[in-house]
Amino acid sequence: MSLAEPTTEGTYGDRVVAVEPGGNEHIAEADRHGRPSQLFWTWTSPNLEFATIFVGMLAVLAFGMTFWQAVAGVMVGTGLGAVAHFLLSARGPLHGVPQMVMARLAFGFRGNAVPAVLMSITAGVGWFATNSVSGAFALSTLFGFAPLVGLVIIVAAQTVLAFFGHNLVQAFERFSFPVLAVIFLAASVAVFAHADLGNAAPAADGVGGLGGFLLTVGTSFGYAAGWTPYAADFTRYLPASVSPRRTGSFAAAGLFTACVVLEVVGAASVTTGAASLADPTGSFTAELASPLAKATLLAIAVGAIAANAINVYSGAMAFVTIGIRLPAHVARALVTVFFGVAGFLVAWWALPDAAHSYEAFLLIIAYWVGPWLGVVFADQYLRRDQPVAHLLYDRSYTNWGGLAAFVFGLVASVALFANQEKLVGVIATAVPQLGDITFFVGFVLAAAGYIVLCRKKLAAQTV
Repeated sequence: MSLAEPTTEGTYGDRVVAVEPGGNEHIAEADRHGRPSQLFWTWTSPNLEFATIFVGMLAVLAFGMTFWQAVAGVMVGTGLGAVAHFLLSARGPLHGVPQMVMARLAFGFRGNAVPAVLMSITAGVGWFATNSVSGAFALSTLFGFAPLVGLVIIVAAQTVLAFFGHNLVQAFERFSFPVLAVIFLAASVAVFAHADLGNAAPAADGVGGLGGFLLTVGTSFGYAAGWTPYAADFTRYLPASVSPRRTGSFAAAGLFTACVVLEVVGAASVTTGAASLADPTGSFTAELASPLAKATLLAIAVGAIAANAINVYSGAMAFVTIGIRLPAHVARALVTVFFGVAGFLVAWWALPDAAHSYEAFLLIIAYWVGPWLGVVFADQYLRRDQPVAHLLYDRSYTNWGGLAAFVFGLVASVALFANQEKLVGVIATAVPQLGDITFFVGFVLAAAGYIVLCRKKLAAQTV
């Protein structure tokens, strides 16, 4: 480790009810604690929520898939996201820094500000608003008050958790896991009891065909891969001696299991005939017996809090990584509160048309995360075992080739293959049956661009 690296002071340890004193510093060995197995519930709990279920509902209601086609698309998209999550999570204990600090290797200190801002907006505002809306509707249905009241309750709870920081967030994920797992398991059994899987026909006004399948892959990938820019944030406190394989495996298994199970349940719920994009939360619980329906609504609210505690925490962490010249722990606390307010305002705005906003949001995440992963993985491949600690906090370190490859992959893939209502690429216009493969193309173009632009630079650093 370079002496220039800011490092935590060893006073935080495993204390739960304490405000995390650090920001984005390297985690000292005295503060390291935990074991890889805890990552299973760290990444299961935030995905046991209605936003996950809704991905499966979209596959049938909006993309025109049959149930079994939706299952296949969900497995492929989520599997790709889980593989990326495995690879990034595994590096956390070794380097002991947040994911967006590690991304400075590929983008340089200043160039990394671009993906860091995108990640902050995606997590601290976009996902925050999305999950808050589903939680607000659940509380509104359960208790009968206005959705805005539910939104205030949800936002307050998740912002407090994120403000306290890493250990309290981890504790909340741990203790909410069994409650959420039992309730959603019971709801899943009830949904499948009413489902008509063999005779399920695709929606008449859905996309259908290869295009619908690729949209299903894209949205499920966008949902799962949306967590990858946070991956190391929740493994960096583990002791450096833990197994990278076990670390990555538990993180990926938690993500994959929760996403696949609930997205498949979401697709199955459509075959009951009660599902509706106008009221997805209410229609999902409509087929459940009253006590189970009420418990499921409560679980949806708790799941939203579990997801957004992570979103706000990591969104603030990414924003601090931009290089704000304040004590890192002060900046993290201030940004956490800011994102809480901003996320509340966006969620309030999105309440009237949450369904269509969510579909577009999932694809937009995939648009930038695909090229970002391409650059990060290409950098990791080229460096292999190269020492990197001295670069992570060096403000003079530049790697503009990484930013150029990212921008090239993002702009070219969107211009050619984007396939949304208000944004259709050139190739997608000519061949609409392709659906939306923007994220795949962006990944490949960005990775190839990085290798071409940065191979010699990185090879020279090893000399």
